[in-house]
Amino acid sequence: MVIQTEYLIDQKGKKKSVVLPIRNYVKLLEHLEDMEDALDLKKAKKDAKDFIDFGKFTAKLKKQGCIQ
Repeated sequence: MVIQTEYLIDQKGKKKSVVLPIRNYVKLLEHLEDMEDALDLKKAKKDAKDFIDFGKFTAKLKKQGCIQ
């Protein structure tokens, strides 16, 4: 993703803020969320005792009356 940015500078020419198109801002947020999700999954796999198959999980919820 190429992000074209503009900077707001102070009287001394020091960069103080970044201005970017809202479209790029939204893409940047989505990318960060994807990265967080990937890190959460990695941690869950590392910390988990065991996983169950999705089909078994939904069957268990149906049996408990949690879903139809």
